[in-house]
Amino acid sequence: MHGVRGTTMRLVAVAVVTVVGAGACTFAPSQSSASGAGPVPVSATVGTGASGPPEPTANPSTVAPKPDKTPQKPKVKPKPKPAGCPTGERQRDVEAALSDLGSFGTITIDGKQSAQDCQAIKRFQRRFGISPAEGRAGPTTASVAKRLANTDPRKCEAGKGLTFCVDLTNQTVLAIRGGKVILGPTVTRTGMSGGFQTPAGNYKVNFRNVKEWSDPYEVWLPYWQHFVDGMGFHETTTYIHNGAIGSHGCVNLLPADARKLWSLGKVGTPVHVYGRRPGT
Repeated sequence: MHGVRGTTMRLVAVAVVTVVGAGACTFAPSQSSASGAGPVPVSATVGTGASGPPEPTANPSTVAPKPDKTPQKPKVKPKPKPAGCPTGERQRDVEAALSDLGSFGTITIDGKQSAQDCQAIKRFQRRFGISPAEGRAGPTTASVAKRLANTDPRKCEAGKGLTFCVDLTNQTVLAIRGGKVILGPTVTRTGMSGGFQTPAGNYKVNFRNVKEWSDPYEVWLPYWQHFVDGMGFHETTTYIHNGAIGSHGCVNLLPADARKLWSLGKVGTPVHVYGRRPGT
């Protein structure tokens, strides 16, 4: 029998680590010391990604702080804001129009801003969605005030019942019942030039929906009341005083006015559209 030498076998342990979904982060693998003392904590390994902590270069207690030689700037007190409202270039025009309207407070027609003028103009701007409502009598405020002051309810020729009136010339809307104005005049924006003009005529509300979807323009039209050729009353979807863009024939209204008109109207309510929008 032949002697058999003991055969030494080498065992190789292969550890396979699979990382799933690591993304942009890197993981510090567990490491073992030569003595097999176990895994080294992650905090002892090289920092991962861009968040590795810097190694200290000196004992902070032995480093003397450097004196701060930066000159100190003197503190400047903020300038107080001027009291009251700024005076706009259309001060007198706005004063005259608000005096005619007569429902926004005491106002003096002298072309000079006062505390009372300021408050009246602010109330007017807030009511008709003019931004910013800071009391300054600028071109938009003057235009809106003049249009409202020039609106004559008698031109609507409303009957005894409820009638919705659209004054294209002044870009205003009213609701009249029994000869009495129960809504407005308020601001509107009707169809722009280029084939989108809102046509004058006598119509009736023939369809209503509290929230109508516009297929061609892909936008919701709140408080929709249709009266002719895909056109109707609805809450504006943009800043109503941006007259450059106009509407596609609809009668745009401020949110509060659209809700009020919706609460008044019904299928069959007469609609009288008259005049002509300037520039169309």
